[in-house]
Amino acid sequence: MELLTQEEYKALAAGLDLPCGAFIEGGYRPAISGRTFESVNPATGDKLADIAACGADDVDFAVLKAREAFDDGRWSRLHPSERKDVLIRLTKLMTRNARELAVMESLDSGKTIYDCETVDLPETIHCLKWHAEAIDKIYDQVAPASDDHIAMVVREPIGVVGLVLPWNFPLLMLAWKIAPALAAGCSVVVKPAEETSLTALRVAELAAEAGLPRGVLNVVPGGGAEVGEPIGRHMDIDMLSFTGSTVTGKRFLSYSAESNAKEVVLEMGGKNPAIVMEDAENLDRVAQHVVNGAFWNMGENCSASSRLIVHMDIKEALLQRIAHHAKQWTVGDPLAPDTRMGALVSRAHFDKVCGYLNQAETVVLGGKAEDGFVEATVIEVTGNDVALAREEIFGPVLSVIEVSGFDEAIAIANDTDYGLCASIFTANAKRALRGARALLAGTVTVNCFGEGDISTPFGGYKQSGFGGRDNAIHAHDQYTQLKTIWIDLADDADEAVD
Repeated sequence: MELLTQEEYKALAAGLDLPCGAFIEGGYRPAISGRTFESVNPATGDKLADIAACGADDVDFAVLKAREAFDDGRWSRLHPSERKDVLIRLTKLMTRNARELAVMESLDSGKTIYDCETVDLPETIHCLKWHAEAIDKIYDQVAPASDDHIAMVVREPIGVVGLVLPWNFPLLMLAWKIAPALAAGCSVVVKPAEETSLTALRVAELAAEAGLPRGVLNVVPGGGAEVGEPIGRHMDIDMLSFTGSTVTGKRFLSYSAESNAKEVVLEMGGKNPAIVMEDAENLDRVAQHVVNGAFWNMGENCSASSRLIVHMDIKEALLQRIAHHAKQWTVGDPLAPDTRMGALVSRAHFDKVCGYLNQAETVVLGGKAEDGFVEATVIEVTGNDVALAREEIFGPVLSVIEVSGFDEAIAIANDTDYGLCASIFTANAKRALRGARALLAGTVTVNCFGEGDISTPFGGYKQSGFGGRDNAIHAHDQYTQLKTIWIDLADDADEAVD
């Protein structure tokens, strides 16, 4: 899709009809309490809309309607090809309304319109389409058994699921969760992040227009204590999937243990290493990958390459190239199509990132932060023990750690509570494979930064993940139960006693 001008995007933004109610039972409605909260444009501080501030009563109502929809089979027992048709219609409606969704996403989150138009919307639609197409192509199994038996292993939708979303990729994370959940036949209750509720509400409206039965997709906006915790503790939610911070993710394990032992899948934080060895080829290309990994989406990315572990022999040469490429990541109005880095999502998060910047002793590049915007920043740290090397900053900050060899690099890379993603750059294929096997991370990239694609599972080791994976066929597993059906074929006459 060809990008518009800044003025054209601003005109579109001014004409948007922004959703403001919870979306339950196929339509918008106010919170039962009547309360609202402000949705604010982080780039300007201007109010966008007053959103329904839901609470436990709204969660109960949404779960009730989701349960009714699941139990009567209006979606859960619909033929797989019919479910596929509905989701394909949704992708077509989203394609038709992609520009509106992109502008809405940029306004709500501070993300650049460039990323929204060229990355987030296309990948969101592709994710929904991919899982829709998989619905009638996933086969169940027949297990080996004796001649007198048939053993079938079948998948059944797990039931009503709660989906708790982060604010950094509102649309894409919505798709990562609702696509396999709806494909499996589940009914869902979505809690978008309080900072970024608009696009989830709009997608729910488009889903209803596409023919998704009422009660199957419900969106309940509000705070973590008011909506997230009641979802986590709800006795009639069968499974919960969460993406967000490790601290918050752990709470959902407690909520499950203290309620109905619901299934829980967590995709949490990361402090992801990018290892660059002395034999890495084309340092200019390496620098481009490192810069993209560190500063894409303003560093508000759980898979961001936030630690550069670089061999001492090439450190200075690589840092020079990183500085050159980082300067091209301009900071400015998110609705300007040439802006590469927009505003951080909220004032509170901006203040948190600034707190880390204040700890820096050796700033190689950047470091400037003002009015919600932080420029691309590179900081040298000594060792792996300081907060800048160990804690997830979730901003455009790259910490540089010097090493003298391969084994030291791997040891430092693994010396973290996290294990989401990692990268290794080397011209030695054997070393690359050894490194990829040794790195304790759910995704390891070689000579590039990335997360795989929709066909590869995404999730983490250690405190980066729990219980399952997003993306790929593997994502369907977490929204289904396995059932064994054992059939006795023995002839009663053969077993009769003379």
